[in-house]
This record gives sequence, structure tokens and C-alpha cells, in this order.
Amino acid sequence: ARVTPDGPPEIRDVGAALNQLAGRIDGLLRRERESVADLSHRLRTPVTALRLEVDAMRDREDAARVGTAVASVERMVTQVITEARRSGAERGPGCDAAEVVAERVAFWSALADDQNRPRSVRLSPGPLPVPVRAEDLAALVDLLLENVFAHTPEGTAFAVELTGRPGGARLTVGDEGPGFPDPGLVERGASGAGSTGLGLDIARRTAEESGGSLSVRNGPVGARVIVDFGNP
Repeated sequence: ARVTPDGPPEIRDVGAALNQLAGRIDGLLRRERESVADLSHRLRTPVTALRLEVDAMRDREDAARVGTAVASVERMVTQVITEARRSGAERGPGCDAAEVVAERVAFWSALADDQNRPRSVRLSPGPLPVPVRAEDLAALVDLLLENVFAHTPEGTAFAVELTGRPGGARLTVGDEGPGFPDPGLVERGASGAGSTGLGLDIARRTAEESGGSLSVRNGPVGARVIVDFGNP
């Protein structure tokens, strides 16, 4: 926002100073977005090298599995570049949560089978519209499931549930692992388990931008992450 300096000289000076400050903030944010986009773009080179290594693998089953992971990284890098160059005021269209969550759960199911992880999946039949872009919702689901696979032993069961609610939709991802060492700490985007802790913070911001919220808790067995989305 800008002001039109008017009134006594002191007030005009304040108005001019506020406009100058707003202009500097715009410039800083623009340079930050471009820096993030540039760094993410540089990641394309090593990712492309990984893709070439995958193509050269002799074991086609291993190549397919690693290739799927590389494709996921490529998709995330592209999303980071797009997000960095997108103004915070820009909002894309919402999506059908039932369709997006089902697609991402199917993607992770192959790895779950490889690791002998029992799973329970209960998804409300669509359409279940939420005010979140499909790419952002897919990234959120990936982050939550990646946490399960990264922080629980192979063979640990997990569950994914998507339901409608009066205020929008609710996504719950739970597991039968050791649980969060400190749910409050993780919720603030920090972690004492050898990770950055940013995954849950990114998911939380996505939920809040939709008008919802994210909460984490430990149950009698394992951990649960509950994401509430607002109405479109």
C-alpha cells in the first residue's frame, strides 16, 4: 500500500518515508524470490545427471524405483521455482482433495509394499473441493507421508484418512511408530530428530492459507498429523 503525502510538512515527510520503505520492501522480496528461484534452477543440473544415471542402470526394477524418486524431485524443484516467482497476492484455483490425495497415496503405496508397511486408506468420495492448488496439496501429502517413511522403521503401519467437515475438509495421516519426541517443537518448524523440521511448517502454512490449520499429536500408539482445510 502507498499513501498520498498531504497535510503539514511533518505528515508529508512521514508519508514519503512510508512510501520509500514500502518500495524497499518490495525490492527485497522480489530479489529474495529470484534468489530462491535461481538456486532451485541450479538443482536441475544434478537432478538431470541423476536421471542419466538411472537410464544407465542395468536392473530395470531398481531403475524404475529410483526413476520414480528422481521424477518426484524434479516435480518439487519445478514447484519451488514456480512458487518463488509467484507473488504472495496471487492465488491459483482450488482442487478436488479426494482426487489429489488418492493419486499421492497410490504413488507412495509402491514404496509401502517394498517396505512391507500395512496401510489403511479411507478417502471420502469426491468431489471434495478445497481452496488449495493441486500442486500445493500434492506437496503437502508428500511431505506428511515422507515423514512417516523417514522416521519410522520399515514394516511400520500407517493410515491416511480424508473426510469432509462443516468448515471444509480434514486430512489425517497417522502411523504406529515412536511418535513425536515433542509435538510442540515439531509444530514450530524445528526438529530434534536429525531433520530440518521444515516439512510440517510448510504443510502448516498451506493449511492456514486455505483458512484451516495443522496440528500434531501423539496417540496411544504412534503419531498423528491432522490438517484442516477451509471452504473454497
